[in-house]
Amino acid sequence: QKMSVLDDEQSRSEMLNRLKRAEGQLRGIQRMIESGQPGIDVASQLVAVRRALDSTYVHMTVSLVEQELGSRLGGDSRGRKQIGEVLSELTALLAKVR
Repeated sequence: QKMSVLDDEQSRSEMLNRLKRAEGQLRGIQRMIESGQPGIDVASQLVAVRRALDSTYVHMTVSLVEQELGSRLGGDSRGRKQIGEVLSELTALLAKVR
């Protein structure tokens, strides 16, 4: 079975906002290159954009996993709370990898 589309409007909105910020950063990097900014400054901004995209990817993945677990396992509010706790720990663990 394929993983579904992200249904949570708040998560989708947050992801879109993150991507719009990264898009703005990329435009800024383009301007830096066009104006001849030092390579180290450009590289620093590229790292920031990569981190923003990595963070967005983790957020999307965790949100989809949470959604899928909730729909497949059903469960009461206690079960959903436990899923949320595990996924919060997973998010923190994945943040350390970036």
